[in-house]
Amino acid sequence: MRFIVSAFFFLALLSYAVAYDPLDPNGNITLKWDVMSWTPDGYVAVVTMNNFQMYRHIMSPGWSLGWTWAKKEVIWSMVGAQATEQGDCSKFKGNVPHCCQKNPTIVDLLPGVPYNQQFSNCCKGGVLAAWGQDPTAAVSAFQVSVGLAGTSNKTVKLPKNFTLLGPGPGYTCGPAKVVPSTVFLTSDRRRKTQALMTWNVTCTYSQFLARKNPSCCVSFSSFYNETITPCPTCACGCQNKHNCVKSNSKILQVKGINTPRKDNSPLLQCTHHMCPIRVHWHVKLNYKDYWRVKIAVTNFNYRMNHTLWSLVVQHPNLNNVTQVFSFDYKPLLPYESINDTGMFYGMKFYNDLLMEAGPLGNIQSELLLRKDKNTFTLKQGWAFPRKVYFNGDECMLPPPDTYPFLPSSAPNNLFALSTLICSLLFLLISLW
Repeated sequence: MRFIVSAFFFLALLSYAVAYDPLDPNGNITLKWDVMSWTPDGYVAVVTMNNFQMYRHIMSPGWSLGWTWAKKEVIWSMVGAQATEQGDCSKFKGNVPHCCQKNPTIVDLLPGVPYNQQFSNCCKGGVLAAWGQDPTAAVSAFQVSVGLAGTSNKTVKLPKNFTLLGPGPGYTCGPAKVVPSTVFLTSDRRRKTQALMTWNVTCTYSQFLARKNPSCCVSFSSFYNETITPCPTCACGCQNKHNCVKSNSKILQVKGINTPRKDNSPLLQCTHHMCPIRVHWHVKLNYKDYWRVKIAVTNFNYRMNHTLWSLVVQHPNLNNVTQVFSFDYKPLLPYESINDTGMFYGMKFYNDLLMEAGPLGNIQSELLLRKDKNTFTLKQGWAFPRKVYFNGDECMLPPPDTYPFLPSSAPNNLFALSTLICSLLFLLISLW
């Protein structure tokens, strides 16, 4: 009996732990159902999806939302979204519902649909930006007319068993909970109205549930050591003749080879790490009061380009970022007093799209940081990040004992080099 109780508590703790992100402890996707009016056999509701995750977005082909009706409800009509299947509506005469399934699956409409099918914050193909990148684009909404349902606050039964794919697995949704009704402000901002009834559903993400292997890895190099620390071997899986192609393979010349598949199966370039994404961190220069880092992100997937990509890095010196070149940057402060985490993302219409594998499948930037003389050192791998995330998934770092080390004579060599440079400058000035 004691063993059963212990196992139960362990599984309960595990279920919470796998969905907890220490760099974004409050990140979630919240679904809000606002009942706006009652109909003769049900209600009309506005469903709003808010992505409150700071750096994890939903990319193409977009989100899909599912649930189980509590009774025998049907969807009469929808605006701004659609059910993927109609189901068996043979018992209806005259008007036929939009969906009669017990477990409907809802997807966003594509951009460019007719105006009469659109709803505010709809029709983006299911793409949701991260809250930290663009809060205005982190919202999706649609209107649904539900029939054969309750027609009052007391008779309405909340849907259950919510599921969210974004676009793949990884999200776990809690039960629907009735909350205080949403209050709306009219366009002239002089009158308030409110929903007749509101309930919320909270969905959290777990990389552990999304995939068994990491989706990215990190490599290191530095100016003070010729050694390049590569991504760990088999970091995202091991290579075989069926799961990758060589960069010079003739198959890459086949028309349509870069077209994504419906199941999002990748076509990876053969590498020792077999990761779709590699992040490289190069300690480039060491000045008197500053130091400089070069960051490069490479895509090894021939069937995937990344829109609205994000890169999150944890390093103690990010509290003194002086300048970021060619990337946008935003500090993340999940614990307010600790400023050691930052998010890099592409500049709009410049490099916010990471192309598929190939000559254009990489992006890079440089980072200038001001030294804190009490903590800065090039010893023991201090100059390399503690955590790296790409598109919200944590990347595998190399083992610490493989980091580029500082040669014992490095300080003297660096000092001698700086002395030589100064001498040459003085000589040139005197000759001039």
